[in-house]
Amino acid sequence: MEIISVADKRFKKYGKVIKNIDFSSLVEEMKKTEIPEGVVYEPSVEQLESLEAAQEIKNKFFGELPIQIGYCNGHNQLLNAAEYHRSSEINVAATDAILILGNLWDVEDDFTYDTAKMEAFLVPAGTAVELYATTLHYAPCGPDNKGFQVAVVLPKGTNYELTTQHADCPVCGGEDALITATNKWLIGHEEGGLPKGSFIGLKGKNLNVAEGRRHAGARSPARTRPHESQRPAPGQRPGIRDLELQLLG
Repeated sequence: MEIISVADKRFKKYGKVIKNIDFSSLVEEMKKTEIPEGVVYEPSVEQLESLEAAQEIKNKFFGELPIQIGYCNGHNQLLNAAEYHRSSEINVAATDAILILGNLWDVEDDFTYDTAKMEAFLVPAGTAVELYATTLHYAPCGPDNKGFQVAVVLPKGTNYELTTQHADCPVCGGEDALITATNKWLIGHEEGGLPKGSFIGLKGKNLNVAEGRRHAGARSPARTRPHESQRPAPGQRPGIRDLELQLLG
């Protein structure tokens, strides 16, 4: 699959790059968090929520609504599932990360969804993006099999254990059968290794970003603006490093 820059116009139907908030302190604090071999998600981390950036995000982005800041870190190459919320989500990449995204309006009436409709986007380190409430997403992936660190900002109370009974299947309960945590609706893939009882509705391949690297190329460590000679030639397919340069202008 092709790895696309979040600066590309194709990202606009899923979200946008956030440029009016200083996320630098959040990125630096995120660099202190663990990167496990698997994937770990923490919905709320006090060290991140106590930063000045947290107040700025709350006021400027969420209109003073209470928020939580956690993270999703680890190593991952696969889609495994697609989830959505009733609100936008902010992802702040402390390392390069790849997001596999789709649109909620493409989900069928029986809540199945064809993964062939999804696209993968590179979020360079230091970049923050908004994912709209209508955007299907799941755990980030790491370029070149590297680990990733991504801060996740959501309305307070999201992704916690449910306290009431919900439907067992979409046939009898509709969308209610997809809810797996507070403010979280999930459609899983049969190869995703999800907990028993998860709704399995993703059709097609369990997408693997490793299959796109031969198209995306490798990333250089520095994020400085290059000389013109370093930019891809006309007609040449851009690599991951070139995708980052699009964000730098």
